[in-house]
Amino acid sequence: MIKLFASDLDGTLLNAFHKVDRTIVSAIREVTDAGAHVVLATGRTLLSGSDLGFGDLPVEVCGANGAIVADRTGVLKTFPVRPELLELLIPTFPGICFDCIALEGTFATGTAEMRMAGFASDPWWRQIAMRGMRQVFQQSISFETPLSDLLDREVLKVNCRVADAGLAAELKAFLTEHADLVVNAPFSPVMFEMTDPAVNKGASIAWLARHLGVREDEVAVYGDGGNDIAMLERFEHSYATSNGSAASKRAARHTIGRCAFHAVPRHMVATVRKQRRRNSL
Repeated sequence: MIKLFASDLDGTLLNAFHKVDRTIVSAIREVTDAGAHVVLATGRTLLSGSDLGFGDLPVEVCGANGAIVADRTGVLKTFPVRPELLELLIPTFPGICFDCIALEGTFATGTAEMRMAGFASDPWWRQIAMRGMRQVFQQSISFETPLSDLLDREVLKVNCRVADAGLAAELKAFLTEHADLVVNAPFSPVMFEMTDPAVNKGASIAWLARHLGVREDEVAVYGDGGNDIAMLERFEHSYATSNGSAASKRAARHTIGRCAFHAVPRHMVATVRKQRRRNSL
């Protein structure tokens, strides 16, 4: 019996426009009313469902690729990067704008212009589609943050985009060399999403399941990208959306429909209804 449903957001639970809509809200309401837990497992820095339009829905969160775990009352646990990673990474790559994410907000090492330049490698259609969202998000970022200030904070995740292929290759080599300090699990190949090596969505969902008294074989997980692979590989009941990456489909036990057709919320509801019918026999 599935007692906890954990889903990635973009390309998975959210619709084709990366939004929450009535179908998604209705599905989560039915699942949670049936007594099951719904966990938003995302690379986004999410502290509660209300941050993204889920309103008063009683959901749990594994945010920042699992570096933040929160239940319906607030943050339960965080998994910060080690300060020595920041001491090595930031001086080595002064030409990269790193987004250092803490509970208090996002602190960028470079300028707003440096940060926007990192999006130059995106396809033209994505640059147009996401331009407004990026401009709004940048208003909440503190730029040109000194390393000393970052070391005084609990940094949970470090993001960046690097348009220059040579510089991106240097950064990848650095991360490989320092695998004892950092793991890179981006949702897209054009991004870097760095956390402590022990952090991934699968480990944090397992931690949350134990906290809630749920066994791992009572967990169903859904994903579509690179930062979902550890989660999809870990759990027996794992599902990739058909619009997902080839790697996510290999990692999952099953492949279901597309996010554009609400495959994940519909699958959650179908599972709950099937369990209800079985229990009534």
